[in-house]
Amino acid sequence: MEEEDFSIVDTAAPSTERAAEAALRPRVLDEFVGQETVRSQLSLVLQAAVARGATPDHVLLSGPPGLGKTTLAMIIAAEVGGALRLTSGPAITHAGDLAAVLSSLQEGDVFFIDEIHRLARPAEEMLYLAMEDFRVDVMVGKGPGATSIPLPLPPFTVVGATTRAGLLPAPLRDRFGFTGHLEFYSPGELAQVVTRSARLLGVELTGDAAIELASRSRGTPRIANRLLRRVQDWAQVHGTGILDLAAAQAALTVFEVDDRGLDRLDRSVLELVCTRFGGGPVGLTTLAISVGEEPETVESVAEPFLVREGLLVRTPRGRAATRAAYEHLGLTPPDGTLFDT
Repeated sequence: MEEEDFSIVDTAAPSTERAAEAALRPRVLDEFVGQETVRSQLSLVLQAAVARGATPDHVLLSGPPGLGKTTLAMIIAAEVGGALRLTSGPAITHAGDLAAVLSSLQEGDVFFIDEIHRLARPAEEMLYLAMEDFRVDVMVGKGPGATSIPLPLPPFTVVGATTRAGLLPAPLRDRFGFTGHLEFYSPGELAQVVTRSARLLGVELTGDAAIELASRSRGTPRIANRLLRRVQDWAQVHGTGILDLAAAQAALTVFEVDDRGLDRLDRSVLELVCTRFGGGPVGLTTLAISVGEEPETVESVAEPFLVREGLLVRTPRGRAATRAAYEHLGLTPPDGTLFDT
């Protein structure tokens, strides 16, 4: 069976952007900002495993995108001194794909599977056996003469990441020895993130600019670092090169990120619900067509943040705007009952 490379490569992003993002990732747990509970628990698990001279238990990390699940997988590999293999659930479409990767692992390696809840069922069944007994059964031949040959695997650690923990089958979830859920970051933690990132990028970031960026980053380090690089671009082209409050505010205005972190799509969704549909409720499909996006994009990208901010609610009849949504858009709420979330 020819081994295939399932390492994740983002061909859409420019190489400079990928290099910048990689440079900002913490290398050890002590450099990782936020997630105090998960970080302390994971540190205990890793230290105990290293002290025993054993591979750590399998680790499951859940939570919204951009909070550091991939970074933690890289840190786990660095802390235990193993190599890291990265793939994603959708990339493994057949059990043979998974067998090819598993058979190439060495003792102590860390096998990271992003979006693990999207594994194909045959691959999922194979992973059960690999995680529990460190072996895979390879079928040789077809029909009545087919033979199953057990292939032993060296001890390794699976790190699974998922944004939808509820979709993970119970038999798979139960095979993880440690489960950590990542929460959204506070503005203070995000200010630490962008301050550290600015130092690594070699740019000067003032304290008030760091707070401004943190307040508009939706509780997500990935967004905070992306906005930091856009402010850096603006400061280099239109400013003095220093990332101060004026540069941050001007850059975020150019890139259509308002003072609560809403972007163009978020505001389009809110404005349509408030103006065209009278505050709702309106169905997801109708709303997506009106805003010119796929329903999945509205549901997975815009809606979670708007609901968390209390600007949108989900009802049995559809999505509805709250009084806070009208106030944020500078609109007058209509007469009648509105959600005051």
